Amino acid sequence: MEWTRGDLLGLEELDRAEIEMILDTAASFKEISSRPVKKVPTLRGRTIVLFFFEPSTRTRSSFELAAKRLSADSLNISTSTSALSKGETIKDTLRNIEAMQVDIIVIRHSSSGIPWALSRLVAPAIINAGDGCHEHPTQALLDMFTIKEKLGKIEGVNVTILGDIAHSRVARSNIWGLRKMGANVTVCGPRTLLPRDIEKMGVIVTDNLKDGLKNADVVNVLRIQRERQKAGLLPSLREYAQRFGISSEKLRQFARKDLLIMHPGPTNPGVEITPEVAESKTSVILEQVTNGVAVRMAVLYLVAQARDETKEEE
Repeated sequence: MEWTRGDLLGLEELDRAEIEMILDTAASFKEISSRPVKKVPTLRGRTIVLFFFEPSTRTRSSFELAAKRLSADSLNISTSTSALSKGETIKDTLRNIEAMQVDIIVIRHSSSGIPWALSRLVAPAIINAGDGCHEHPTQALLDMFTIKEKLGKIEGVNVTILGDIAHSRVARSNIWGLRKMGANVTVCGPRTLLPRDIEKMGVIVTDNLKDGLKNADVVNVLRIQRERQKAGLLPSLREYAQRFGISSEKLRQFARKDLLIMHPGPTNPGVEITPEVAESKTSVILEQVTNGVAVRMAVLYLVAQARDETKEEE
C-alpha cells in the first residue's frame, strides 16, 4: 500500500490499512531514538511549523523532536508572541506563514474543525495536534502503537477508556482507531461525562468501574479537568476519585493482575489515578511518551512523502 494523504486531520477518515501503515512506519523509526546520534536525513531541507493555540508539553515537544530527528527545520509559534495578539485573524496568520514557503503546519486549537478548515485554505500540509473536543489523532496512534508493542496485537484486545469521555478528543480518536483495528472498546465514567448515543460508535458503555475493568486488557485513564466540577458535572473531585479513580486496591478487587495502565498525561495524582499505580510495573505511561516521538516521525514522513508525489504528478 502507498500512503496518499497530504494531511492528517483525524482517524475517523482513515481506514485500517492506513493506520497499520503509520504504526509499521513508526516501528521502523523508533530504533533511531536509541542510537548515539539520533538523527537521519529523511526530511532535510523541510520546514515544519508548530502552531499551538493551547498549552502543551508532550505533544509539542515530541513533534519538535520528531522533526529534528528527521533533520527538518522547525519553527515554534505561540499565540502570545504572534500577530494574533494584535488582532490578526488565524487565516491571515497562516497565509503569512505559508508565504514563507514552509512545508508542514502542526496545529492545536481549542475549536473543533479548525485543522480541517485550514487545510482547505493553505498549501502546506496540516497535521492535527488536537482540535477542541473533536480529535487528537497522533495521541491515539501512539496509544495503539504502545498496545501493539506490549501485547503483540490490537485485534481482539479489550480496551477500557475511563473518565471524561464527553469532552475528550483523545477518547474519540482512540475509539475510531481501536475499533477499526479490531479492538473491543468500553467507555466508563460518570453519566454526566458520557456523551449521549456514544453506543453508536460501537462501544460498550458503563458507569460502573467494576464492570469497566473486569474484562479489560488495557485501561486508558483520561485526565479529569477541574473545570468539569465548576460546571456542575461532578459533585467533587474527591467523590470522583472514590468512585472512578484508579488505585492499587481497586485494581486488586476488579482487574486482572497484568492490566496495562495508560494515561495521555498530564495526570492529576490522587484524582483519576494514584501515583502508586502511575509508577507501577504495568504502567506504560512513560513508554507512551517515548513512542510518541516515533509515531510523530512516521506521520511527518508519510505526509511529506505524499506531498512530494503530488507535486511530481503536477
